[in-house]
Amino acid sequence: MVCSALRRVAHMHVYLVRKASSVSKGHHHHQALGSRPAASEFAARRAPGSVVELLGKSYPQDDYSNLSQKVLSRVGRNLHNQQHHPLWLIKERVKEHFYKQYVGRFGTPMFSVYDDLSPVVTTWQNFDSLLIPPDHPSRKKGDNYYLNGNHMLRAHTSAHQWDLLHAGLDAFLVVGDVYRRDQIDSQHYPVFHQLEGVRLFSKHELFAGIKDGESLQLFEQSSRSAYKQETHTMEATKLIEFDLKQTLIRLVTHIFGDAGAQDRIGWAFGLGLERLAMILYDIPDIRLFWSEDERFLKQFRVSDINQKVKFQPLSKYPAVINDISFWLPSENYTENDFYDLVRTVGGDLVEKVDLIDKFEHPKTHKTSHCYRITYRHMERTLSQREVGCIHQAVQEAAVQLLGVEGRF
Repeated sequence: MVCSALRRVAHMHVYLVRKASSVSKGHHHHQALGSRPAASEFAARRAPGSVVELLGKSYPQDDYSNLSQKVLSRVGRNLHNQQHHPLWLIKERVKEHFYKQYVGRFGTPMFSVYDDLSPVVTTWQNFDSLLIPPDHPSRKKGDNYYLNGNHMLRAHTSAHQWDLLHAGLDAFLVVGDVYRRDQIDSQHYPVFHQLEGVRLFSKHELFAGIKDGESLQLFEQSSRSAYKQETHTMEATKLIEFDLKQTLIRLVTHIFGDAGAQDRIGWAFGLGLERLAMILYDIPDIRLFWSEDERFLKQFRVSDINQKVKFQPLSKYPAVINDISFWLPSENYTENDFYDLVRTVGGDLVEKVDLIDKFEHPKTHKTSHCYRITYRHMERTLSQREVGCIHQAVQEAAVQLLGVEGRF
């Protein structure tokens, strides 16, 4: 009874699939009759023409839509803004450092902070504004979460750079949740948090204090387009490189201890908050950041954000391991589709997924993959029976939605 209910929930919420029309150079081609659903096309949609309601707005779904309910459920959680969460502590420590280290002419902080910008951005913001070519592999559906062909969940906080620079800002930090389809292990999760810093310098600011600095230039004599500046001079490049290096060294020392630019140029950096927190607080598994277990959260309720915290592990419950093997379809299969499927059906009970074997049949030339799925609950012991229900749902979803041929 539990197994059948789980399978119904998994299919109802996530894997309502239809063959997506292929898109080529902006033209839509009609689906061939009898075509198998393309692996990269499964999404949290109900029917053609439906919409996704997200953060108070409606987004029509189309051939690009590939969001699962699992990922949608994370939008709006804003862990980095939850007081005393470990990601909030890291963010506050970085803010404190920049507020104290970089002070403007009137004694106010030089860097402004933006930590509540919407994670829904246009594809232009996420790619084109950063001069990412239309055919660049970073745009692939297999690596990103699209609401539709025009909107997506940001893959990086750099999606906001153009807007902030064109608003006249020249020194700012952006903090937020970002979304990428990826492998499953203790270091990767489809949602993580980035902190990005950007600073621009005018010619006067960069060369102030440099001997004969008034004779130095930011740009060489070359052409400028609407999209790109002229080539930077060697002197300007070296000074920017040095300033960024010193900025990062000071920031790392502060945290860990001694262990539209126009006529300005500058630097930008991006940091993953989870990676910093895992190192600083000895947190072993990225899933823990989403835990609502009081035993985890109370360890970070400190009176001073700079107070040293060493995470005390919760009881290590035993893993339950199951393998799954299948023949791949002849086309339209990507590993990230399978990882997304497993994570959606199994949720945070899935600790990691390893591809442990590949085999090509000598006669049919069909390829077989065998994956090892490790299930582990963070707060209690799992039984083989309940894991068996989840694993069976994964098997069925893989066959029905990715078009694989089961070997189980």
